[in-house]
Amino acid sequence: MSVLGYLRLVRRHWWIVLVTVMLTLGVAALVTVRSVPRYQASVTFFVTTASPGVMDAYQGSLFLQQRVKSYGELLTSDRLAQSVVADAPLGLTSDQVRGKISTDVLPDKVLLKALVTDTDQNRALKLTETLAAEFTELVRKVETPADGKAPPIKIEVVSGPRVTSSPVSPRPARNLVLGGLLGLLAGAALAVLRGMADVRMRDAVALQRVTGSPLLGEIPFEAGAKAAPLIVGDAATSVRAEAVRKLRTNLRFVDVHEPARVIAVTSALQGEGKTTMACNIAIALAEAGWRVLLIDADLRRPKAADYLGLDGGVGLTDVLVGDVQVGDVVQRWGEKSLLVLPSGATPPNPSELLGSKAMADLLVALRESADIVIIDTAPLLAVTDGVVVAVQADGALLVTQQGRTSRGQVAAAARALSSVSVRLLGCVLNMAKVGKADAYQYETYKVVVPPAAPTVPTGRVGATQRGAQTVVGDRTQELTRLSR
Repeated sequence: MSVLGYLRLVRRHWWIVLVTVMLTLGVAALVTVRSVPRYQASVTFFVTTASPGVMDAYQGSLFLQQRVKSYGELLTSDRLAQSVVADAPLGLTSDQVRGKISTDVLPDKVLLKALVTDTDQNRALKLTETLAAEFTELVRKVETPADGKAPPIKIEVVSGPRVTSSPVSPRPARNLVLGGLLGLLAGAALAVLRGMADVRMRDAVALQRVTGSPLLGEIPFEAGAKAAPLIVGDAATSVRAEAVRKLRTNLRFVDVHEPARVIAVTSALQGEGKTTMACNIAIALAEAGWRVLLIDADLRRPKAADYLGLDGGVGLTDVLVGDVQVGDVVQRWGEKSLLVLPSGATPPNPSELLGSKAMADLLVALRESADIVIIDTAPLLAVTDGVVVAVQADGALLVTQQGRTSRGQVAAAARALSSVSVRLLGCVLNMAKVGKADAYQYETYKVVVPPAAPTVPTGRVGATQRGAQTVVGDRTQELTRLSR
């Protein structure tokens, strides 16, 4: 995965980063509040020796630098700690004194710094003063030759002893900054892991890769789509309506050498918006002047008639069993060249009915009476009805809802179609998140319909025409003739 891909995962799961940062900041604040303040006292020693000449001075400097390193170890020795305890009894043992002392040896220098850290400011200063005196005396004893001559090395205090006026720990600002940075890094890592573990279909690229088919459209999510699912009326000028029109164009030119005239619209799972997609595609094609026939072949849970505001009590099921002629139940919708064949009564054997010879003969007849036939089918993974219908069509359109269906489910749906040699025309990512820039581009170019302009009457779900429920004109005669 590229760096941009990781950044997308972090952006998608931004709440994980925020929660992690808040938690680490809280822990850092808690640790800071509960920590006991610690003060630090310091004293700096200068190590020197006699140097009669320039060459002697150089050699003496190298000698002293080596000596300073040894003195750093001597500052934390048991002997010095015991001397400090004996000289200034402060209720501490020699081991406790050693634990409070640290050294800072500057490289290539003859300066040695001793640090004493304690929770008591006065005790830290007292220990440092005693340490300075005892250390100077200890070095003198150690460096004094056996013959009693003057020691070759002299140690002097050049800075301190002094103690800090404010605690050196805890440091609230530093702790909070470190906590925030650690939380940011940990949150980003968790967000990436969460994103990589998320198997739901999140983007169009993944949908194309899983299905192995072209992406024909991305239909953006709109909060008002549930109340007005169809792209008519006010919704006709929405970003969603424009996306459906793009899908219409791509669907017509997906294969110019072998155009699909009978298209099955299906999905992997129930509730991904396939019925709404089938209705809107049919409406968009009719708006472009095509003679369109929409068939509701989801005999188990039919919804097309409800969306379009039509009577679905009699329809496809009744035609297949021979009770009525297709021309008697096909209904015209709106003022466009769109005819609808509802599902009819729910049969006890939907799969057998849809796979019957009567269904095949009906599709052959209807193919000649319309430019494009759109068939709404059942979900592929729930039942076999969708595959049975898709086999008889020229191709299938797979609708997937973003963030709901897993990659495995989409792959299984694509395999269900390919296993029976169904031509997968392409896929559609439904309810997709669209950037504000894309929405703004459309808003600046959309056509604004004047208030007085006629619009399609609205029905019980979205913009529908309830009264237009019978076939009129030459289309009725043509469908009736072909069905006999």
